[in-house]
Amino acid sequence: MANKVVTPHPAAPQPPSPKGRGCARLAIALPVIWLILCAAWLSHAALSRAELISPRASAIVYDRNGAFLTQIGEKIRDPATNATRVDYGYWPLASIPQRVARATLALEDRRFDDHPGVDLRALLRAAWRNLTTRGRREGASTIAMQVARMQTERPRSLAEKLMQAATALAIVARHGRDATLAHYLRLAPYGLNGHGVAHAARFYFDRPVEDLSWAQAALLAAIPQSPGRMNITREAGLRLAAARARHALARLEEEGALDAAQASLARAELDHMRPLDAKRRPETLHLALRYETLAREGMARPVADGDRRINATIDLAIEQDVLHLARRYLSNFRRRGARQVAVMVVERGTNAVIADVGSSDYNDPQAGAFDFTRVRRSPGSTLKPFIFALAFERGVLKTTDLLNDIPEGASGVSNADGLYLGPLTPRQALANSRNVPATNLLRRVGLEANFNFLRDLGLHDLETPAESFGISMAIGALPARLEDVMRAYAALADDGIMHDLAFTRDESRRPARRVLSVDSARLIASMLADPQARLPSFPRYGPLEYPFAVAVKTGTSQAYRDAWTIAFSHKFIVGVWLGRGDAGAMRAMTGVSSAARLAHAVLVKLHGAKPGDIAPEIFAPPPGRIAIDLCRADGGADCAQTLREWVKPEDARWSRTQHPRPHPEAPRSGVSKDVPETALCAPPAFEARLSGAPQGEKADRACDSPAMSVAPLVIATPEHNTHIWRNPEQPERFNRLALKLAPTGADSQIVWTIDGEPFATAQAGETVFWPMTPGRHRIQARLALAPVASRAVRVVIE
Repeated sequence: MANKVVTPHPAAPQPPSPKGRGCARLAIALPVIWLILCAAWLSHAALSRAELISPRASAIVYDRNGAFLTQIGEKIRDPATNATRVDYGYWPLASIPQRVARATLALEDRRFDDHPGVDLRALLRAAWRNLTTRGRREGASTIAMQVARMQTERPRSLAEKLMQAATALAIVARHGRDATLAHYLRLAPYGLNGHGVAHAARFYFDRPVEDLSWAQAALLAAIPQSPGRMNITREAGLRLAAARARHALARLEEEGALDAAQASLARAELDHMRPLDAKRRPETLHLALRYETLAREGMARPVADGDRRINATIDLAIEQDVLHLARRYLSNFRRRGARQVAVMVVERGTNAVIADVGSSDYNDPQAGAFDFTRVRRSPGSTLKPFIFALAFERGVLKTTDLLNDIPEGASGVSNADGLYLGPLTPRQALANSRNVPATNLLRRVGLEANFNFLRDLGLHDLETPAESFGISMAIGALPARLEDVMRAYAALADDGIMHDLAFTRDESRRPARRVLSVDSARLIASMLADPQARLPSFPRYGPLEYPFAVAVKTGTSQAYRDAWTIAFSHKFIVGVWLGRGDAGAMRAMTGVSSAARLAHAVLVKLHGAKPGDIAPEIFAPPPGRIAIDLCRADGGADCAQTLREWVKPEDARWSRTQHPRPHPEAPRSGVSKDVPETALCAPPAFEARLSGAPQGEKADRACDSPAMSVAPLVIATPEHNTHIWRNPEQPERFNRLALKLAPTGADSQIVWTIDGEPFATAQAGETVFWPMTPGRHRIQARLALAPVASRAVRVVIE
């Protein structure tokens, strides 16, 4: 019997235990839960980063002629290096510039309108190429992903890339494609630490972004891929950017955004482009720092929110000229201990600052980094005009008063030259810058009154008692800044109206206010512009004298630590300071011997004056006053030295002399020189100083007769005893001497005579030009229809 083989049945599978089933479910659930949590966290983080944010828009400062001056950036910490950098730009866009937008999308995100913020097709293509090819790795960042990266810069990683993708989806979902693209164009880097296409268009091409050509738009669109390599101010960088721009133009032509003619024109423009000018700050770095301060304080406002230009009042050409003059004159004064210089130039009438030199060189180790236009220094005698002005305002002083320049009663104050000139008119005392009359006058008006007046002028902001400075505040004890002194002198030049200095055309300034009457302001200006009144302290034809009308005041501080000069013409106000950063003493560096020379060179340069030029101009006289010629006590019978003064009619009476005053020169023609003159009857203080009167005798005994109604004739130019050298090399039409009367308030007909011969007939306010001939000449003006004549003026022509 055959044996049967029995095949055993396989064991039936045992059902999993409950414990095993739980582990399996957990193994599946944990990754899912982790993924869900990660997705939730990623979504939350992406949504929190989906706001469109940007750093504050910076500004570009241009001078009054449109030349680049500086740009004001924002300090940003670089997350990659943890170093601080300064970024510029981030200008907002009022609307999306279409040419730039199309060129940008052609290079950065061709499917921008077809994806939600992440381009999966581009991601897969980039991943495949990076795996299969070597060389430069390809990215797939969309416009939205780049916005996410630029808003929150962090070190690159896979996690960060994933976060950028999620944020990009959230940004597009929340804000839409147009807002995303506009924000990219505001944040994108365009080289030289500049961001935003609106800023780049203005910085590189000096035009609004809407006005860019296709070539310019494509060139800018190329830069964000590699801003450092594509620096279009360099040949190599421009070449790389232009190549990528041509690629953008080809794509745009292929898409039909521009036709063949437009594309050809754009390519030709790219072919002819040269590296763009690299914008550089001026050498006077203090100027750039001043505008940065003004912008941060809200004092310098951009043109508009989308146009962040600041239009400065500075003229960079003049700034450079002034800087070169300042350096040249400082080099001459270094041997006398001077180490630094500061100069300001202000346009008269507008108070626009057109030049601002804070030091000779910002990098100078001898305090060059200090802006000495904003450093408080002893102003020397530069505040004296305001002491006199306040005295006129309060009625304490008249132009016909005498001020004693004598050691008695001087309270220990002495003059800079160690001399005393005796009794002086206010004009002489101020023009000669005498310390004793100034301090005595300050005492008469009052310490507190002067201290408060100088505060009202903005020359100080101290709350200390006036007694802390005493009468010495008139001679330099009260520290002041050059820019504040300039503003005060601008008020003096502007008939007593004070305006803030203007550094930009769109600057927010305080309302103008009156600080002096027209009468006081013009009186002081006429005194500071009177070269004859400066005698004997300041000789004629030195650095204080100009070929046009200029009011000038110098100042020298104790031990020659500071030398100042403030001068203003009809057009400009110039302020100069020379000294040392350590406040050390210089060697005999007075304001007139140093700062005045630099101020003279600057003003002559500004006016374009040439040697031999003489402008027939004077400052406007005080209204309601009349001009008189006072004879100096030592003037002699012919009154060789006179002072012109403006007096109120009630302070002087005029009468017609009963007998003609013969002139010692014999007449050359039938026209008599014995024309009855108008003589002055002055107050007793002046009786011994009038024309030809001996000491103790009244100048004109006809003063007791009724006053005349005829105003006197006073020759404004030329001055008495002027010595002029003709320039034989220039055409004869330029060798002419201007003849002009001081304003009389009447439009009378005047006959001008030269050496007794009638030369010309003109109206009283008209300037007449006489062709100069060598020799000694006598010039006189008289009314055509009345026996009234001016005092004769003698000139010597060589």
